[in-house]
Amino acid sequence: MAYHPFRHLGLKVVALVCASLLWLTVAGEHVVERNLRVPVEFRNLPPLLDIVGDPPDSVDVRVRGSSALLSRLDPGEVVAVVDLQQARPGSRLFHIRPEEVRSPYGVEVAQVVPGTLGIELERTARRVVPVIAPTDGDPAPGFVVGSITAEPATVEIEGPESRVKKLANATTEPISVSGARGNVRDVVAVGLIDSAVRLIKPQDVTVIVEVLPAPIEREFEGVLVRARNLGSGLAAPRISPGAVALAVRGRREALSGVDANSVDAFVDLAGLGPGQYNLRVQVDPSQHFGVSDIKPAVVGVTLRAIK
Repeated sequence: MAYHPFRHLGLKVVALVCASLLWLTVAGEHVVERNLRVPVEFRNLPPLLDIVGDPPDSVDVRVRGSSALLSRLDPGEVVAVVDLQQARPGSRLFHIRPEEVRSPYGVEVAQVVPGTLGIELERTARRVVPVIAPTDGDPAPGFVVGSITAEPATVEIEGPESRVKKLANATTEPISVSGARGNVRDVVAVGLIDSAVRLIKPQDVTVIVEVLPAPIEREFEGVLVRARNLGSGLAAPRISPGAVALAVRGRREALSGVDANSVDAFVDLAGLGPGQYNLRVQVDPSQHFGVSDIKPAVVGVTLRAIK
C-alpha cells in the first residue's frame, strides 16, 4: 500500500499545533523548588504489632516542578509513605527515600527531612477488663448511691502489650443520679482512657445505679474485747483496755435491733506465745451494718504461760 504523506492532513496540522502550544507553555514556565510540610503515612503494619507512643506525623519535603504546578498543589497530594512490612518489636529506624514519597505527576521529590524516623513497636496483646461506670450529681436528700453494675460487666481490649497491662478498666459516660430517689438505669457507650488501647468491638453497656435511703450511724460504748485462738499452755490474756467504743453505719431498719451486746469485738491470738503485744481490734463482718470507727483501734495484750 503506497504511503500518502498528505492523507489526513488536517488532523496532522491540528496535532502539530497542539504539540507546539504545549511545548511553548511548558518551556515558558520556570522550574522551581519549594519546601512542604507533608503527612506521614504508615503502611503494611504486621497484624501482631502495634506502634507505641506518638510517632512523627509529618516531615519536610523539598519538591521540584513548574511554578504553576506547585502553586496548585492541594494539602494531602504529597504524602511520605513508611513501609512497616518488615517491622519487628523494639525501637526501629525506618528510612523515607524521595522515591517513597507519593506526589502528583510532574512533581519531583528532591529531599526528605528527616530522612529516617525512629518508631517504637510492641507486640499486640489482648485482655479482658471490668467496666467501671462513674456517676454525676447527687441523689435526692436522704438518699445515697449504692452498688453500680454494668451489663456486660467486662469488655475485651487490645493494643501495645505494655499499655494493655497497665490499663485497669474500661469506663463509661457518667450516669446522672441528680435528684434520684430510686434506681437509675441507662445505656451508655464504653471508652478507654488510654488512646493507644482500643476495644476489640465498640459496644454499649446497660448500667444500673442503686439509689438507697441514706444509712444512719450509731455509736456503742463499752463493747467488750474478747480473745480468739488462744494457744494451749497459755493463761487467759489480760487485755487493756478491755472494752472499746464502736461506730457502725447501716440502714435504719437494719440497725434497729443492734446493740453493744450483738457486736463481737476481738483480738486474734493465733500463733502468739507468752509476752506483751499491741493488737488490732477486729469486728466480724455483718450484712446489716459496717464498722466505721473503733476507739481505741489497738489494745495491749499480755499473755502468760500456765504454771
